[in-house]
Amino acid sequence: MSDTSPSDSPETSGSTDFDAMTRDIAEVPAVEVIVTVAVNLMSAAAVKLGLTEEGDKYKDLDEARKLIHALAGLLDASTTEISSFHAAPLRDGLKSLQLAFREASVVPDEPGKGPGEKYTGAVYG
Repeated sequence: MSDTSPSDSPETSGSTDFDAMTRDIAEVPAVEVIVTVAVNLMSAAAVKLGLTEEGDKYKDLDEARKLIHALAGLLDASTTEISSFHAAPLRDGLKSLQLAFREASVVPDEPGKGPGEKYTGAVYG
């Protein structure tokens, strides 16, 4: 016979944690979720562009392109849903990433063809 009760099983405690997380996320306003996702995309893109202290250690322009494009799409789709208070700094960050990508590229994309420029239009320095 075991000393553990059925309520101590991993399945029960795991589902309880999931229920708690679901309740927690349910209390978060949509704007905060959108901004958090955007900041995470920005941070990941900066790492892939080699803009962190580690420099070129994690540099991968193909991955950076995907992240910047996803960020631009998210911002384009959510601009009317979030206030300019939130949107303006995110757009500025996106533009900075797009310019950094252009500078890091050995063969820069044509204006309007860079990552995310489908959504933002051509980005010039």
